[in-house]
Amino acid sequence: MRENGALRRLIIQSDAKRGRLSSYDVTGGNNDYVVIEAGKSHELGCIDGAGLITHIWMTMDAAEKHFLRKLVLKVFWDDEPHPSVEVPIGDFFGAGHCRTSNFVSLPIQMSPENGRGFNCWFPMPFARRARFEVENQCQAASSRLYYYIDYELWPHLPEQVIYFHAQWRRSLCRGKSEEDVVRELLPEDYALTRAYRSPELVNRAFLFGGKNITGKGNYIILDAKGSGHFVGTLLYIHNLRETEQLNWYGEGDDMIFIDGEEWPPSLHGTGTEDYFNMAWCPTQQDCAPYHGLILSGGPNWSGKITLYRFHIEDPVYFSRSIRVTIEHGHNNHRWDDISSVAFWYQTEPHVPFPPLPPVLKRLPLGD
Repeated sequence: MRENGALRRLIIQSDAKRGRLSSYDVTGGNNDYVVIEAGKSHELGCIDGAGLITHIWMTMDAAEKHFLRKLVLKVFWDDEPHPSVEVPIGDFFGAGHCRTSNFVSLPIQMSPENGRGFNCWFPMPFARRARFEVENQCQAASSRLYYYIDYELWPHLPEQVIYFHAQWRRSLCRGKSEEDVVRELLPEDYALTRAYRSPELVNRAFLFGGKNITGKGNYIILDAKGSGHFVGTLLYIHNLRETEQLNWYGEGDDMIFIDGEEWPPSLHGTGTEDYFNMAWCPTQQDCAPYHGLILSGGPNWSGKITLYRFHIEDPVYFSRSIRVTIEHGHNNHRWDDISSVAFWYQTEPHVPFPPLPPVLKRLPLGD
């Protein structure tokens, strides 16, 4: 009998046992949260045995600006020394830029009120132990954290099961100046003063000109070694360019390099909005099970944008290594602030993540 599909699995008897870690008030009162002091870590709980995390719900507050980037979620599998999940807590659930908004996808959701109910449905297996920790890196403010971590315990972990991972990255991307683009792509106009150059022609060259035939300088979403599959990303873009000309932040091709391959990679896309399954420079918020636009930015694509793409039906498999990249503007011309969360499954042990940047280098710009 086939068991594919969430509803079909309900007819199959299981010998799993359900359990939950939560922040309920053990005295029987209504203080159903834990308090994490500034500068401290709190272990949300350990689960011993083999099993599967099936659902995580969280909400939190703190009397300090940008606390969603200052609280860090860490998850460890099977007593490993390095976390397999290490992500600022807001970014993990879609609240990049420290901005919440109601949205629904299959594995990640931000729910009312105002997107402050965080949910994750990614299955997370473990063979011997799962341990959850949140570190409060606020300067002075404590945080109240409410949580459920629902799980199943199994007699043993099936063969071929691999482990969930999530990692945060950020880059203040370095691009090219308008002068460099004019010198390179419009040499006949370079000798002209700015007053005599065509602003439209220069802007078009900046947005669409040049050729990227190496992938060098692309924004890196994931760089991992091992065997597994990439299952998606949340991408946060802050459009830093100020201009009255067309200021579209996209046109960045996705390039996914598998097992050390050179350019062109096996998976080469055609533009930012194309990789996220949208079209024609979208400005409308839209949320689907596997892709969407949570924050669409302001006029002329200004401000802060949040996109997501989950490879649930089409995982990207790798045997030795994977590099998931995307241009920041065509030919990496743009200078935007980009951050991301990568989600993937792989065998353990994994290569330890680079240290998270210090708090001051994680904070959103302009708030």
